[in-house]
Amino acid sequence: MTVKLQMLGTGSAFAKRYANNNGIISTSNTKLFIDCGITAPLALHQLGLTFDQLDGVIITHLHGDHVGGLEEYGFQMMFRYKRKPKLYIATTLVEPLWENTLKGGMSQPGLECLEDVFDVHPLEPDTNYAIDDELSIRLIQTPHIPDKSSYSLLVNETFFYSADMRFQPQLLEQLVQQGVTSIWHDCQLVGAGEVHATITELLSLPPSIQSRVSLMHYGDERSEWEGRTGLMPFIEPHHVYTIDS
Repeated sequence: MTVKLQMLGTGSAFAKRYANNNGIISTSNTKLFIDCGITAPLALHQLGLTFDQLDGVIITHLHGDHVGGLEEYGFQMMFRYKRKPKLYIATTLVEPLWENTLKGGMSQPGLECLEDVFDVHPLEPDTNYAIDDELSIRLIQTPHIPDKSSYSLLVNETFFYSADMRFQPQLLEQLVQQGVTSIWHDCQLVGAGEVHATITELLSLPPSIQSRVSLMHYGDERSEWEGRTGLMPFIEPHHVYTIDS
């Protein structure tokens, strides 16, 4: 099976050069956002794509750089394209996504809940879900902001896509032992790693794990770190990567 992943942006929440760390994951039959943040609508337009060319979205957590584009996505699909896109989201995030994020801007007569806009597919963590014959996903809860649910993605049992998460070397080691061959990891290049793994922490990983890691969700200071990230390359925005499994 071959899955392709193209990043709309690879930047941190406050980066200005690279857009929000959101992607498009696709098979021969399905095309989905991985998160849809504030900059996603513009980034999609810059790639020459429109919302109706995607089947839906997978949400990892509820920060604006990951869900800030959902209002436009939902409105465009409802009023322009007359279709409900699929929304794959952890069961714990369904209610707060509407009540705490989307309700204030989207609610109106006839549009009173998340299900009025999206074809909602609640996902239980640590459970494999077949999206189509080529793509399965599993949510893994990973620590980001204390007391807020956040999830990373395991794709086809071999590809790990971190959402935003603190350094978890034991998890990464366990994933590699279970057969994960590629890890795309968020990376904080400056400052203390309070809610993200830092480059210093990631550089402490053994070569056997570093060789599987690629870096995303980085800041505008990326150019200062070229050639200084060990065995871990930076993921490039807009480049189409192939994930074999």
